Amino acid sequence: MKTLVFLVTALMITAATLARAEEQPRTIQVSGQAQVQAVPDQALINLGVTNAAATAAEAMDLTSTTLAEVIARLKEQGVEARDIQTQQLSLNPIWTQMIDKSTGQNRNHITGFSASNILAVRVKDMDKLGVILGEVVGDGANEFQGLRFSVQDPKPLVEQARAEAVKDAMDRAAQLAAAAGVQLGDVLSISENSAQPYARAANARFAAMESADVPIEAGEVSYQSTVSMVFAIGQ
Repeated sequence: MKTLVFLVTALMITAATLARAEEQPRTIQVSGQAQVQAVPDQALINLGVTNAAATAAEAMDLTSTTLAEVIARLKEQGVEARDIQTQQLSLNPIWTQMIDKSTGQNRNHITGFSASNILAVRVKDMDKLGVILGEVVGDGANEFQGLRFSVQDPKPLVEQARAEAVKDAMDRAAQLAAAAGVQLGDVLSISENSAQPYARAANARFAAMESADVPIEAGEVSYQSTVSMVFAIGQ
């Protein structure tokens, strides 16, 4: 009796397993990619002023005075106040190793202070970018921590990259189905990796530049999208 029950149970489990296997659809899984380029219409710059002096107050005053001139120049060139933001403000002691006359040993002493104020600036008039960079150098900006390019309205580029990535995935699926001699069925699932911008970046220091127009080549900015799709294999 126990043997019969065991056999019946085993047959039921096997039948259920086979049924589930038959229910699982045959699928084709593919990924698609696309990249869209555009000429950037804005530049994002991190620039500022650093000064050293004997006292903390003097170092900060020198930096603040110079930075005020830089900000005034930016606004004079058409950069809006909302496109200028303080990114980093710092005041640090300058340590120098000196011989302690009483002990004859080297010890660190504060010999001055360094004050730095860095701005994040958005320049929307690309034709003025080189002029602006040259003029702020002339006004005393001596820190340049990065330059990158982007577009003000990336939505159309993102949507175009997404649509082309989906088309690429569908073309791949159709090609695979044709090569395998099967029919391509419905889309079972689709997922996307966010379209990411890829922009040219530059890094340098203003101290190495002259106070003339700075030559800038913006190149292109790219938006890339990747999608994953699962298709059923038709009957």
